Amino acid sequence: MLGLKLATDPRWVNIVESNIDEILTDHAWCEQKAATNALSLIVNNPNYTEMVTALIEIAKEELQHFEQVHELIKARGKSLGLERKDNYVNELYKFMQKGGSRKQSLVDRLLFSAMIEARSCERFRVLSENIKDAELAKFYRDLMISEATHYTTFIGFARKYGDDIDVDKRWKEWLEFEASIITNYGKSETIHG
Repeated sequence: MLGLKLATDPRWVNIVESNIDEILTDHAWCEQKAATNALSLIVNNPNYTEMVTALIEIAKEELQHFEQVHELIKARGKSLGLERKDNYVNELYKFMQKGGSRKQSLVDRLLFSAMIEARSCERFRVLSENIKDAELAKFYRDLMISEATHYTTFIGFARKYGDDIDVDKRWKEWLEFEASIITNYGKSETIHG
């Protein structure tokens, strides 16, 4: 369904398990950024009423996920920690087309968002199937389902509003680009790292 070209090596979970505190802090900040991304799309595209309505729900869900991860961190006797830089997302951001029409910019931002959700969903699946901590396995299984819904929402709106753009062709370009950079990741205890 997600169309990702390369799967995460399940051994990545061994790296994650060596520093659960780090993955939880990174994950919390990923959720905060996802909420901010949804709000940014709303601010820049207020005239797409159906999309705004859906993105309000996504922003609320992402903020709820941020809170849930924060609660897990607190339950482990830790604090949130400083925001983490996400090199994977920063590399994806550079692939967005610059200088096109507002509609092209919207479609590419939606595809960028769909790509992040797709990879997050895939990583959450790997975690849910391989992590030894039963509480975290269930948590990541539940989040995997949510991320899949967000992915389909973003890509669905790209197709809906990109009526004069070859969205499927552009999505294939996103998938190829993501495949070219993901080989550099999966080596650290971060969601995308």
